[in-house]
Amino acid sequence: QVQLVESGGGLVQAGGSLRLSCAASGRTFSRYSMGWFRQAPGKERDFVAAITWSGGYTDYADSVKGRFTISRDNAKNTVYLQMNSLKPEDTAVYYCAAARVSTAWAGRSPNEYDPWGQGTQVTVSS
Repeated sequence: QVQLVESGGGLVQAGGSLRLSCAASGRTFSRYSMGWFRQAPGKERDFVAAITWSGGYTDYADSVKGRFTISRDNAKNTVYLQMNSLKPEDTAVYYCAAARVSTAWAGRSPNEYDPWGQGTQVTVSS
């Protein structure tokens, strides 16, 4: 059974940085594109960033472009989200997810991803 486990969340001041990690097990991780999403209280789950199975292409939401970087290490079955210049509006639970279909680009829709991790809280204070 596939499992995704996020880590690295926490409390940080505005302007600070955090690096989230998502460790995968139980499937050929290297053949699946991966995504990061976030959900603030009372809001829908929003796309943050995604990366192809090879790591050769990435996509970012406009709100994080230039501040966040998604990357992956297939040898470690891990995908990362480096978050710099954090803002209070970045506060949310962050989820990683794997594409439903191997080698396919899953894009920005949450419906194209399964499974999901349990989420990690990121809180940015002003």
